Amino acid sequence: SSQQQAAAAISDDLRQPIRMLRLLQGDVGSGKTVVALLAAAAVAEVGKQAALMAPTEILARQHIKTITPLAERAGLGVAILTGREKGRARESVLMGLAAGEVDILIGTHAIFQEKVAYNKLGLVVIDEQHRFGVSQRLLLSAKAGRPPHLLVMTATPIPRTLTLTHFGEMDVSRIDEMPP
Repeated sequence: SSQQQAAAAISDDLRQPIRMLRLLQGDVGSGKTVVALLAAAAVAEVGKQAALMAPTEILARQHIKTITPLAERAGLGVAILTGREKGRARESVLMGLAAGEVDILIGTHAIFQEKVAYNKLGLVVIDEQHRFGVSQRLLLSAKAGRPPHLLVMTATPIPRTLTLTHFGEMDVSRIDEMPP
């Protein structure tokens, strides 16, 4: 299936000594989030963390709902951080993240704010990447110390995204079928 091909390409990228820059394109419901979860699990296996940034709180909460049951069965710690998390709940997430107890952080712009400190950020997944600016992606990447692997997902590639891939900045995986 194209989901398996995309996951295999990403897995190969993660094993390389150079930083992955890959676009994962597929229709809504095609399995992009599960492919991203597999990439996050691969990073967690080597002791690093993954961050998944969504453009809206609604989408971030959809991702947490999809990812949490699968990740928890695999023994991965998952947390969410949006503008809604406040007080003790927010502090708990930030402490767990800094301590390395959170393997996958899902959220909105909140995941790259100043007080957010990752233990070992190894993968950044950006959903609907055209809704974020370059400076926002750089701020999140800077949280890693050295540039983390980058996976951007979209259902609707726009000209800027297509230009990045055309000029060799990004490899492309395309999911062209719905999961069985």
